[in-house]
Formats: sequence, structure tokens, C-alpha cells
Amino acid sequence: MKMRAGVLLLMMLTFWSCKETVQEGTADTTLNLTQYVDPLIGSGFHGHVFVGANVPFGAVQVGPTQLSEGWDWCSGYHYSDSVIIGFSHTHLSGTGIGDLGDVLLMPVTGETKLVKGKPGVTGSGYGSLFSHADEKVKPGFYSVKLKDYNIDVTLTASERVGFHKYIFPKTDDAKVLIDLREGIGWDLPYETFIEKVNDTTITGYRHSKGWAEDQRLYFAIVFSAPVNQLDLFEGTEPIQGTKGSGKKVKGVLHFGNAVEKPLLVKVGISPVSTENALQNIAAEIPHWDFDRTAQEADAAWNKELNKVQIKASEERMRKFYTAFYHTMIAPSIFNDHNGDYRGTDKQVYHDTTFTNLTTFSLWDTYRAAHSLYTITQPERVDDMVNSMLKIYEQQGKLPVWHLVGNETNTMPGNSAFPVIADAYLKGFRGFDGALALKAMKASVMRDDRGLKYVREQGYIPANAETETVAKGLEYSIDDWCAAQLAQALGNKEEYEFFSKRGQNYQHYFDTTINFVRGRISDKEWRTPFSPFAARHMKDDFAEGNSWQYTWLVPHDVEGLIKLMGGEQAFLAKLDSLFTVQGDMGEEASNDITGLIGQYAHGNEPSHHIPYLYAYAGQPWKTAEKVRYIIDSLYTDKPDGLSGNEDVGQMSAWYVLSSLGFYQANPANGIYIFGSPAMDHAVINLPGKKKFTIDVKNNSAANIYIQQVTLNGKPYTKSYFRYSDIMNGGDMILEMGNKPSPTWGTAKEDWAVSKSF
Repeated sequence: MKMRAGVLLLMMLTFWSCKETVQEGTADTTLNLTQYVDPLIGSGFHGHVFVGANVPFGAVQVGPTQLSEGWDWCSGYHYSDSVIIGFSHTHLSGTGIGDLGDVLLMPVTGETKLVKGKPGVTGSGYGSLFSHADEKVKPGFYSVKLKDYNIDVTLTASERVGFHKYIFPKTDDAKVLIDLREGIGWDLPYETFIEKVNDTTITGYRHSKGWAEDQRLYFAIVFSAPVNQLDLFEGTEPIQGTKGSGKKVKGVLHFGNAVEKPLLVKVGISPVSTENALQNIAAEIPHWDFDRTAQEADAAWNKELNKVQIKASEERMRKFYTAFYHTMIAPSIFNDHNGDYRGTDKQVYHDTTFTNLTTFSLWDTYRAAHSLYTITQPERVDDMVNSMLKIYEQQGKLPVWHLVGNETNTMPGNSAFPVIADAYLKGFRGFDGALALKAMKASVMRDDRGLKYVREQGYIPANAETETVAKGLEYSIDDWCAAQLAQALGNKEEYEFFSKRGQNYQHYFDTTINFVRGRISDKEWRTPFSPFAARHMKDDFAEGNSWQYTWLVPHDVEGLIKLMGGEQAFLAKLDSLFTVQGDMGEEASNDITGLIGQYAHGNEPSHHIPYLYAYAGQPWKTAEKVRYIIDSLYTDKPDGLSGNEDVGQMSAWYVLSSLGFYQANPANGIYIFGSPAMDHAVINLPGKKKFTIDVKNNSAANIYIQQVTLNGKPYTKSYFRYSDIMNGGDMILEMGNKPSPTWGTAKEDWAVSKSF
């Protein structure tokens, strides 16, 4: 739908009238961008996003945990729910598995109830009804009214401390429940402890087993008013004294009528000790000024959001900045203010040379989120890589899917490889490149996860493992990335070793049907075969089918084109992907969403596919597909994501693609043009540099790039380089309503698999 000029002008004036705005185009411009973030976007459907208060990449994510359980409550919150059982201090955002939910606090009055209750049974536990009309959610801030108790709850946070404010009704029975039994999803405690240190301080720990096999979290809670009485329980059985241990310890703290003014609560967490948790509070929130902390949290988010400043419609502003916000919830800090952290080997380390991080959803985030971080978070990239290298030193391999000091081994591939190689190739030198290559070699020389078969046969037999095709294709990408790192380090032997392994994807490609599939031996494919089946036989694929996985060769698109019989066959099959229909089976209902034909935007293996047209001279088809996805599969409503957020990846795709480009190959340093949804963008870079993107004649109809000017010179390639962004400069894109017959179509202008 075309926008009337008057409406567009009004929207632009609204944006540029923010009180913090100074002259357009200056590198030190600061805009009020948190106003465009709606953290409830993605809290419906299968988005699974975190809802609550935190700061960028903070250890604490303090927010509501709801009564309902199930797959759509992996973050502890789903927009469809209406009962809150408390406010926990750790949450995941967008995953497909539930965990965390540590240290649940619930303010209550009246009869003491020690169980959370049953769904649909009013008054069966300490949970309370709430209404979205009584919620206020913005970056670093969450508030809600607990209807059953008439208590107003407001939350904010620093990096390692959750800050609560409770306004009780007039009562002489104000209480706060601490429930160490409750977690999210798979999370169950195996050892818990609470101790009253003094009239205003409670400490303890919660050790649990879930997706993370052995999570150890320590906490300290400081109240602004004295605790008149502490009742301790193991489940529902009373514990005598001021401290208690067990598998499911709970505490009821009585404040009587001492809370005539708001009760303030500071909760510090630590992976190491209660002493460090107390020190984290002292270091980060030494005062009782709740509003000051909330303002600091807002400022921290605003600082990060201002790294990319855009002009667009109000709706696109909300979608863009909410997506940008979602990319910065994790990886999350996993050390104390003094530099202590607990390693994968469960030993305590003290290291102030880097910030240790966790929550690495690498199978998802290597595809776009980490590419985005190299642009918008260059000061954090070395910390991310060093965290991965420390994990290698402690567990003998690079992380697969790392969570709070635990290797979950979730999802196929060695997906740390692309992240580390890409960082090194882009010039990051705050980590040891030789150690990184050594870690990659050690990770592939193991026998687990199908690696023994890869080493001995080049492929994983379909009757020997599960997810064999998915594993094999991901390993090929990872090994190619390792080869590029080896080449950059001048290590010819390892370059040749990993380069050969990078071609192993060919073992899974059946040229007689132009699909990847499971193979039993050098001469036998698994049968029967259907490219539509989501989980074929013994699960050759991971959350996908052959239609989607056939394109999972972003590191050697030219090789894939050759296997398919040339550019025309490649393009014809790529066209078919977006139109063909077929039965994927019941298994596909959750994991394969956001469908356009068999393209599944709701799951990550598809994310690079629309950009593959640029490798065969048809960039306008990339523009068509990308603009459709931007406008149709992302909205500014709670159901605004077409699949799991997956710790920032779904949103990173939107951020990059709406700016007009995407890094399809995770470690070649080139960004392929798509169809920019913004009229203007400024990427603010270190050293007060900036990269400015001006989009001329942009509209719902004008989705095709007609010509590009880079730093005042005509630019005909369908891609550009990371260095073009980071050096600073100006790019102008002229848009039109028909494909350009010349821009990006000459063979010398096609996207390429190897660059730098």
C-alpha cells in the first residue's frame, strides 16, 4: 500500500522531534530510541522471547514467570497467559527448550500458600491473575499489578542485580515468598539453601539440573525494610531456624505493616558465591534510588540502539528497534564484578582481562547475529571469542550450545568455528588466532556427534547416527571456515586439511534428483525418500527437510550450482523452493514455520537462501523475497515473529535485511544486497566514524535496486565488504518498481563465496 505524502511527512517529523535529537547526520547524535521498543513483540505465537527488565548482555533477566508450562513457555512467559507465579532472575529468550528461572520472588498478602497453584483453578496457589492493560514493558523496565493481592510490582536491573519495587495495599500482613523449587521447563533443583544473614539480608544458592546439566547459582537479597519473621520450608514441611537446605527450599518473609512505603528489594546473582553476589550489589546498585537505576538501564539501552539510527514509518521503527533490542539480550555476562567466574570444569577462575559470557545459541546465531555484532558490538567480539576459547581449554572442545557453564551439545555442527574465523578475518586481534585454530582441530578430532565417521568416510552413514545430513552439512561449513582461518595464519597443512573437509557436503547430494539426502554407504541412499518429510526415517535432518537443507552450502555456492547442473538449473530449483507444496508431517508443526512454499523463515537453516539469487545474476529475486519477508513475516504485534527468536538470530536477520544487506556466507566478509526497508540509516562506528545509507525513491512498490553509489562512485556489484562499512562512508541506493536489467547482473558483479 502506497503511503500518502502527508502521512509520511508527519511520521518523519514525529521521529526527528525527539527531545534528545540534535542536528541530523552528526556522529554524536543521540535519539530517544527506547520509545520504539516493544518487548512484547514475539511473546505470542512461537516467539518465546524474554519479557522483563535487563540491560544489554546482562547476567540478570528479571521478569515474570507464569503458571502455565509447555513449549511456548520456554522463556517463562507467553502473551496468552493470565497468571503470574513470581519474578525470576534468569530467563532464556527465544529458545526451543526451557531452562533457568532462578530465584523466584512473589509478594503476597493474606493466607500463606506454598504451592504455585493449578492452571484454571482460582486461588489454588500463590499465583495471581494479571491483565496486559496493567503491564508496562520497555527496555530495562517492567511493571504489573497482581490482581489477587492488589500489589503493584515494578522491576529494573543492572548487569548482575535485579531491583524490585513492591507497593502493597494497606495491610499488616505484607510478605515476600522465595521459592527455590520453581524453575522453567526442564529445570529442577537438586540442592537449595536459604540463610537469614541479618534483618535485611538473605543469601543462598540454587543448584539445578535441566538442559544445563549442572547449574550453580548463588544469590543475595537485600530489603529496604526489616524482615520481622522468616519461615523456612522444604517443600511444604517446616524447617526450624534461620537457615535451611534441601532440594526445594522456600522462604516466607513477613514484613507486617512495616511497608507503608514501597518495599525495595535488590537481588544480586553470582556463579561463584553469595559473597560475590553481595559484592555485585554493592558495586552496581549501592543506593536505594529505584528510578535512578531504571533511568540508567534505559540509558544503557539507548546507547546501544543509537549505534544504528534509521528513518522509517512508525511501524518499521517499532519492528526494527525491537528486533535490535532482541539481539542484545544474550550472550549474557557470566562472571562477577570482580572478575570471578565458574568454568565448564566447575572450577572457579579469576580473570579481569575479559568479560566471560554464556548463552551461546551458536547453531542459530552464527548465521546473522554474530555478523551483526562485528558491526554494532566490536568492543564485545573479542570477549565472545575469548569466552569460547576458555570453554575449549576447560572441556576439550569449542562450545556447541553453551549455557551457564554447561555444554548442552544441542543442535548439529561445530558452530563456534564460523564465529571465530569471521572475527579473525575481519581484523579482530584481541584473542589468540593460533589457539583458536588448535581448538578447531581438537574439536573435529573427537569421535562423538558423528565426527568419527566424518574423519574416516567423509560422511555420516544414515543408519549410524541421527540428523546425519544436518550434521554433515554443518560440519562442512564449519571446516571451510576453519580453513580460511588457517590460511590467514599461514598454516598450509591445516588449510589443506580443513579445505578438503569443507567439500564433504557433496557426499550428501544426489545429483540424480538434485536433493541432499541420507546415505547408507558409498553406493546406497536411504530409501524411501521424500524431500518434504520433516523427519525422514531416522531423522536425517534437524528441524527441517531436504527442500530446506539442499541449500545449506553458503560457503561454496558455486560448487552447489555446479552439482545442480549450472546456473539455470540452480535458479529454476531455487524458484521452485518458494512455490512448491507438500506434506511435511506432524513433526513440522512447531519447528518449521513462516513458510513460503518450502522456504521456512521460522527456522534458521533457511535464512540465507533468499540471498542465493545474487550468486547467479538475479539479484532482483532476492529483493522480492526479502521485502516480502520483512513486510509479511515480521509485525509489531505479540505474534510478530514467525518462529523462535533463538537468542537474537531471528531479529538479527531483520535488522540486517531491513538495512538492505545480509552476510550469507558466515565467514567471507561480504554482505549481499537485498531490498532496504529504511529510507535512511546511519551506522555509528568506533572512532566517531559513520556509515550512511540513503535510499532514494523507496516505497512498497519500489523494491528493486536500480543503481548504487558508494563514496561518490558508481557501484555495480551485488555485494559489498565489511571493510566498506567499518571504514565509514556513504552509500546511496536508487530504487525502482521494476528489476534493473544491468545492476548486479554481469557475471563479474555476482556474489562470490570467497572474498577478503
